[in-house]
Amino acid sequence: NKTAIVNVDDPWSKQILDACHCQVLTYGVEKEADLKGSNLNVELKRSSFDVVGPFVNVHLNMNITGLFNVYNTLAAIGAAHAEGIDETTIDKAIQTFHSVAGRFELVEAGQPFAIVVDYSHTPDSLEKALETARAMNPNHVIAVFGCGGDRDRTKRPIMGRIGAELADIPIVTSDNPRSENPDAIVAEVEEGVKQGLKAGQHHEVIVNRREAIYRAVELAQENDIIVIAGKGHETYQILNDGTIHFDDREEARNAVRDLHRGDK
Repeated sequence: NKTAIVNVDDPWSKQILDACHCQVLTYGVEKEADLKGSNLNVELKRSSFDVVGPFVNVHLNMNITGLFNVYNTLAAIGAAHAEGIDETTIDKAIQTFHSVAGRFELVEAGQPFAIVVDYSHTPDSLEKALETARAMNPNHVIAVFGCGGDRDRTKRPIMGRIGAELADIPIVTSDNPRSENPDAIVAEVEEGVKQGLKAGQHHEVIVNRREAIYRAVELAQENDIIVIAGKGHETYQILNDGTIHFDDREEARNAVRDLHRGDK
């Protein structure tokens, strides 16, 4: 009684479908599918789209954003249906869902720009997070990011270059330095930033993560998006002299409040 829920827009979908030996339910945005997302409107703080299929025909207004979340929603609807959950229950659950903690999670404190906290701490995940932010057509993308200590050092300049190439204002900061010197880690990330900077592009290095988040909020203007990357759902920071409480989401809200950046 198994069901495979397959994204037909994925380039490997044909191979996946050929390998399936069970009931199949497809979903997609670009190609025809059992569950089709259409009339997409992906904004900085929300998204809406139609879901059309043999068991569902609904318009969704969602408190999450990013094209990947449209795909995630379609997959979740398909999985719920395969488990026998009715359309009304599915619709109610989707409409009240806000985010997976730390996964492109919107932080709202009344500010006229978007703030997103994301767990992206590898070159590939940082690239995807910033590409997702750019796809929403903000005025500017401000990225706050760094690299963890006692981990792969080779990725540090790579992430720095990605941050410079995909963000309008990259702000390099400390992540979880662990036993390493945070200044040394940040310096290695900045080397990559310098490689990716465009003529006249501004970047900043602020080792203190709280200060870096406050600086991003200070710089942000209406219809900008701040992506705070690396720690996501974590509520701590591992320093070379111990672990402290630190939550990017809390810090972002505090920054908006303290700098009076909320909507008037």
